[in-house]
Amino acid sequence: MCAPAQAAGVDEDETTQDAREIVVQADIGFRNREEAGVEPKLVYDEEYFRRFEPLTAGDALKRVPSVTFLSDVIESDGARLRGLDPGYTQILINGERVPGANADRSFFLDRIPAELIKQVEIVRSSSARRTGDAVAGTLNIVLRDAFSMDGGYVRGGGLFFDDGKVKPSGGLYYGGELGPGRLLIGANVQGRYNPKNKKSLRYGDSPENNPNFVADDFDNREDQSDVRDGTDYAANLSWAMERDGTKFEIAGNYVRTERDQIERSFEYDDATATSGPINLTPGGNLLTDNYNPLFIKQESMALTSKFSHETDWGKTSARASFANFRDRTREFEHEIDFDTDEDPAEYEASFTRTQINDSELALELEQMFKLSDAVNFAVGGFAQDKSRRTQIGEAENDGAEVTTYDPLSQRPDTFSTPFGAIEATPGGYNRIREERRDLYALIEGKRGVVKFEAGVRWENTRVRITDFTASPADAEQRVKYAFLLPSASLRLELGQGRITASAARTVRRPRFDFITPALLEAEYGDNDLQGNPQLRPEKAWGGDLGYEHRIGRTGVIGVNVFYRKIQDVVELSNTGEEGSEGEGTFVLTPRNTGDGEVWGVEFDLSASLGFVGLANTGVFGNLSLIGSSIKDDFGVRRFNGQSKYVYNFGVIQNFPKFGGTIGATYRKQGPAQDRIVGEEIRTSYGADLEVFVEKRFGKSFTLRAVGSNLLDSSKDEVFNKFDTISDQRRRRFDEYELETENAGPVFQIVARYAF
Repeated sequence: MCAPAQAAGVDEDETTQDAREIVVQADIGFRNREEAGVEPKLVYDEEYFRRFEPLTAGDALKRVPSVTFLSDVIESDGARLRGLDPGYTQILINGERVPGANADRSFFLDRIPAELIKQVEIVRSSSARRTGDAVAGTLNIVLRDAFSMDGGYVRGGGLFFDDGKVKPSGGLYYGGELGPGRLLIGANVQGRYNPKNKKSLRYGDSPENNPNFVADDFDNREDQSDVRDGTDYAANLSWAMERDGTKFEIAGNYVRTERDQIERSFEYDDATATSGPINLTPGGNLLTDNYNPLFIKQESMALTSKFSHETDWGKTSARASFANFRDRTREFEHEIDFDTDEDPAEYEASFTRTQINDSELALELEQMFKLSDAVNFAVGGFAQDKSRRTQIGEAENDGAEVTTYDPLSQRPDTFSTPFGAIEATPGGYNRIREERRDLYALIEGKRGVVKFEAGVRWENTRVRITDFTASPADAEQRVKYAFLLPSASLRLELGQGRITASAARTVRRPRFDFITPALLEAEYGDNDLQGNPQLRPEKAWGGDLGYEHRIGRTGVIGVNVFYRKIQDVVELSNTGEEGSEGEGTFVLTPRNTGDGEVWGVEFDLSASLGFVGLANTGVFGNLSLIGSSIKDDFGVRRFNGQSKYVYNFGVIQNFPKFGGTIGATYRKQGPAQDRIVGEEIRTSYGADLEVFVEKRFGKSFTLRAVGSNLLDSSKDEVFNKFDTISDQRRRRFDEYELETENAGPVFQIVARYAF
């Protein structure tokens, strides 16, 4: 191991990690045993997950407790802490909130390259120091800063896919002295690729009503290829200095995503046929040929400035930040319909352009007073101005008659003619502005073996919604709300063990697409959706109780139980008005209609087997058992998308004399169900196995090979679809669909050299 280097202008107890320690990881990385603070928090440094070479922050989180995903196979985007919808989880980067493209206010973690991460923090409860948007908890992604690394390294490698495609990756990172402080710069380029195949079988009824439905009710089959191909560019910068109790830092990060998602679908009237009379007259096996390309360009950036000054009587802290997210998406859909009553076949196409610009400007001030050597009192304020502008427009193609066509050598877009003028979709052109003004106060301290924190946060929000597609009377809406959010945490040290307890009140703010005052026709089956600008945030009371025990010098084992009572849950409700599709359909609207409960138990282990004489063997694992209950118009169910369980376990074996390491991890999450008006979905995943082999050369070079998705994991979904609410209650199916999606294994070879 290399000796730590002292940072320029930094107190003697402030150290940085030599770049060679990052590149040549001679020891096994374990879960940290967090000593600072009182909140129940799990901390995983990059050493914990680096050897499995995660591409993104989402990939890294697959190895920590209680995080599930409902993403496509070999992707990890919307993190679901404790299995809840991503909107219930607060995502922070360096402790700062970040805007994203998603209407539920969540941020996709596959936009953050894992190479930039210093550590991942799972904060199970809440504190008055943070905004209260953390019903399920908080995931804080800490990027490397100016004090984290001394020296530099380069990274290069490639990803190899089972269809023969190769995607390169590379990066450069450096940290060192600059003037009176320290500088860290990092840049990363990552090729992204995900080739998937889907197969759907659709029926007119389900096994609920007809045990022989396969034979009696087959409707059609769809075979689809879905290829996602792109490149991510990322960079972060940090300059900081610390001297005589004063610390100043300015930091920024930037991520750009360029991605093409190309889908090609063939629909057949036979459950097994792969070929047949593909012709332009009725009666052939091929029903439709669909070509659906999607072109994505996204940029996110954040700038933060922090200042703190500590004296004998207290500490003054200030932080200013600006974050911006831009999304530019173009989607085309071209389809030839052979299932017509007349010859020739029909071609039609549509074009959708989406532009989102979301920015946040925030300022926070805190004054901490030392009431005694063991007790502090802090007061602070937080101001944030958010502006989100959405523009979604559509254009139609005039269409064409198809008289000759060969799907093996042609695509449906062969017949494309110029699209007409782009017109705003209902609810698609809007601007949302939020002004937050928060105040908080807390007391924290230590007495003997007990550490504690108790505080309260007052959050006040004003929202202005302007919908340019709504009627003039409804175009602009204003709403305001305020909440008092108390929180408390306690930690009791018991020798090699500790007990943590916490309780907090949190909120979840409404989805953006639910609060725009627009009417969307046939949005849920044949039912319309009317936005509701007067939606209120969901509120929750929650508690966590945990125990963890140190094992040897580096290991830890823990168990935690949690409970959340969520009030004013937003659900779709029937207004009673007839929908645009006529009798039997209705206008639905989101409302704060009821309460729900979430509970569970979480186990985690990360330790060396040195206590049985295997000091170079590390094991890790976690298991989360999750439950919930909520009532909707159709009865009692779990929260949508919540898996009943998720677990992973693995082993790492180090060979110090050889300078090598091998390891494997296995992950499985339970099935999840969703129920909304018009559709019910059951989603299940296969298990995921990853293996790595590493060889170290001297103190500066490492070569690593990784295989992921080695079990060819699949995503399997069952869809129950209904036209009307009445049909859903009576179980009269419009369509019953079985869909499976799979992707092959992915292999990586990555080399790093420190200088």
